[in-house]
Amino acid sequence: MALRTREPIISVLGHVDHGKTSFLDYLRGSVVAKREAGGITQHIGATDVPFEVVQAICGSLLNNVKVTIPIRGLLFIDTPGHEAFTTLRKRGGSVADLAVLIVDINEGVQPQTVESIQIMRQYKTPFVVAATKVDRINGWRTKFPLAEQLERVRDDFNKKFYTLVAQLSEQGFDSDLYSNIKDFTKEVAIVPVSGITGEGVPELLLMLVGLSQQFLKEELSIEVKSPGKGTILEVKEERGLGTTIDVILYDGIIKRGDSIVVGARGKPIITKVKALLRPHSLDEMRDPKEKFKNVNEVYAAFGVKIAAPGLENALAGAPVYVGGPELAELVQSEMGEIEFARDIVGVVVKADTLGSLEALVKVLGDAEIPIRKGAIGKVVKQDVIEASTVRQASKYFGVIIAFNTAVMEESEDYAYANDIKIFQSKIIYQLLDDYRKWAAEQKELDKRKREKESTKPAKFRILPGFVFRQSKPAIVGIEVLAGKLGVNSRLMREDGKVAGRVKGIQLEKENITEAEAGSKVAVSIDDVTIGRQLSENDTVYTFIPLDEIAKLKPEDLSEEETALIKEIKRIQKVK
Repeated sequence: MALRTREPIISVLGHVDHGKTSFLDYLRGSVVAKREAGGITQHIGATDVPFEVVQAICGSLLNNVKVTIPIRGLLFIDTPGHEAFTTLRKRGGSVADLAVLIVDINEGVQPQTVESIQIMRQYKTPFVVAATKVDRINGWRTKFPLAEQLERVRDDFNKKFYTLVAQLSEQGFDSDLYSNIKDFTKEVAIVPVSGITGEGVPELLLMLVGLSQQFLKEELSIEVKSPGKGTILEVKEERGLGTTIDVILYDGIIKRGDSIVVGARGKPIITKVKALLRPHSLDEMRDPKEKFKNVNEVYAAFGVKIAAPGLENALAGAPVYVGGPELAELVQSEMGEIEFARDIVGVVVKADTLGSLEALVKVLGDAEIPIRKGAIGKVVKQDVIEASTVRQASKYFGVIIAFNTAVMEESEDYAYANDIKIFQSKIIYQLLDDYRKWAAEQKELDKRKREKESTKPAKFRILPGFVFRQSKPAIVGIEVLAGKLGVNSRLMREDGKVAGRVKGIQLEKENITEAEAGSKVAVSIDDVTIGRQLSENDTVYTFIPLDEIAKLKPEDLSEEETALIKEIKRIQKVK
């Protein structure tokens, strides 16, 4: 069995515009970032950095690492956010072996940074923090070590650095400057970096090589001639080729003419490789400077574009295996339950890729939010109809949660007309927070509405010596013993007979709408005469019909109110 060592697959993650692409541009010597809209990564890409380039950048620093594993280089995955982990998936976890978490040292941890950390924790992926944009610290002198910077610059750096350390601690990770760490299994290394000047890049590459040597010996060993295994990054339409798939090959070998099984919507696709196209070294899959090279075979680990017939229904995040029909069942099981519909009261979920849907379903499941329907693609009218059906049973679950995907105009109009809430975000945990906040606000509004429309339970005593008028209306002093007495409340005696209605309440000669337990107030009562229907020292209750009591929600009532409702029910039933 011929074994060889593949490249470590390294995912580059972080908050938007924190310098992910600039860091890789420095390695490539390219200007991909400048050619992108707004300088923000638009598509998932892969960049192969040969070991000779690593050696050239690191120079004598490599002497500090005992290179025992003959790795060919490093394969970087650059993503718009955290998608490498929601898309680059395989049985048992993520395809990525290591990760670089990019954090702008001047801005610190941001929402997408937290998202990335959560995903890495989920997959148990070792990572290094690249504290980027150190060159933007006011007064920073390029290529000068920290110790040789001006004192005020060092102070500014240290303030920002230890803020970052504290923020990582809040996320559950101990961290320190890479040069201070003795045990990388216990602390996360932070490397100050600039993608513009290249400062810190050699040290960062050194850390990645060192971590690969220390932790990935078994994971990087593959059988040269074993059938290839990969994961789809993107499904693209290419002129002259038709539908193609960009794939990260993480194991084995794939050859032109090989039969492959591809995960798809519906049944797996079984087809033959028509062409294998790979970018040049130091080039990038999503935006190559030169045309792809047409090759006969590709070994792991590598990013490769595959052209083959019948790939129209292939899904980003789905597996690609070299083999025939015998692997179809395996591919199907590895994909799991992609799109599903359940006859339950729950939210409708849409996502851009298989992995994104999987991650979103997991997060909602952990939050105990039921899901009625999960699917990949844009939000369409049928999704809104589904949410409308749920809304009839529960307005809190009759919503659509859409991760990193568009809403069709027709769907938006239909949702507006039917009062269906659609939550959209490129951050999974933002979606969860937005939904929870909205649901809590809706429940509070509904609770207030019910309180306004329903009689509140109350119990009070007519104080002796405080009968100011006997009738039309009767005006007496009372003490509220329990609950809240409101204006317009109908009243009931201890024997269950209905007696009068509260016309008004005064506290220290000021009109109020309700009086709480413990307060002593004056009340005016219609339709009673003190000494006949009601008397001094009488205990009086608000009258709430039994059918109205049945509609009260336990979550709307305090313990005191619950006990009072039981007392009111008992009196009515005895009567």
